[in-house]
Amino acid sequence: MNSPELTTAEGYAQIDAAEWDHCAGSDDPFLSHAFMRCLETSQSAVAGTGWQPLPLLVRDAAGELIGATPLWGKSHSQGEYVFDQGWADAWQRAGGSYYPKLLSAVPFTPVTGRRLLCHDAAAASQLIAGMAALAERSNLSSTHVNFITGDEVALFEQADWLIREGLQYHWYNPGYGGFEDFLGEMPSRKRKTLRKERETARQGLDIRLLSGSDIREEHWDAFWVFYQDTSARKWGRPYLTRAFFSLLGEAMADRVLLALAYDGDRPIAGALNLIGRDALYGRYWGTTDDRPFLHFELCYYQAMDYAIAHKLPRVEAGAQGEHKIARGYAPTITHSAHYLPDPGFREAVADFLTRERQAIRLHAAELAALLPFRRPEATTSS
Repeated sequence: MNSPELTTAEGYAQIDAAEWDHCAGSDDPFLSHAFMRCLETSQSAVAGTGWQPLPLLVRDAAGELIGATPLWGKSHSQGEYVFDQGWADAWQRAGGSYYPKLLSAVPFTPVTGRRLLCHDAAAASQLIAGMAALAERSNLSSTHVNFITGDEVALFEQADWLIREGLQYHWYNPGYGGFEDFLGEMPSRKRKTLRKERETARQGLDIRLLSGSDIREEHWDAFWVFYQDTSARKWGRPYLTRAFFSLLGEAMADRVLLALAYDGDRPIAGALNLIGRDALYGRYWGTTDDRPFLHFELCYYQAMDYAIAHKLPRVEAGAQGEHKIARGYAPTITHSAHYLPDPGFREAVADFLTRERQAIRLHAAELAALLPFRRPEATTSS
């Protein structure tokens, strides 16, 4: 009996969309073949930008795809949101070459989700072993798998990978009937503060939520201006090309929620979200007209309104931002897995991760106590 075959493809165009999506499922929009193709076709995540597509595939004896992982060859650490530049500096000071490295992730997307896209433990183990073997065979410094699920943490631990923890802020919806139900869990003073923020942010503006066929090229043109402004301030240049947004609208418009703020007929700010089965994912925001609290309104409160109306259990509003705590977004532990072939390098990183984990958990507990509810919720682990 032939063993399953493990290979890499040179890009997502070489993979049948139905085969990939059968492994990925339909719950997570970021894992869909359509999203990966948008990144690739738009030239946003390609070898020329430091993201060489190397999707890892497991096929059975009949040639059927039974497992996959989104894998990239990286020549830098930008756009990952799990920061390993300190590791790179240390390894290079020791005489090694940290780049290129391997990364399993969704480019530019700090969202927890499956990275082992398969339906049985055997295929998952093959994918994990395959990523490690590829690094060793290519004499690479490391392989990293970012924002993995809790179930995957156990699988990587069993394979002796190092587990790293991070911290994000998520809003949880226990089944609110409306935004006022959410506010009802707060002391009066904090309720008034949030109401005032929303009132101030929306004053004189028309907030429009667009999805599906309602999103037209004129809306993407406006959002591109907002995205470029934020990208220039955060990263120096946009990660995503203008073409990406048009392709996203063509391929996945029903999974997109675009919130735009208009002053008369002029769009002045926007926030882009993707819609999953269990969550609304806030991704990008920008503005050309600085208005008090408009960021909070478009990125947080409108997302919460949508999640309540559509009975989504949570909102993930991106990485970082302790200001989210005061708006009811709870500190949430995230996980990544790391394979370092060199024993000395691995030992040094493992020691660092032990100390970092203790600090992150302590900080998360401190932040949870600052949530604006009468009874602060415990920190949740994704």
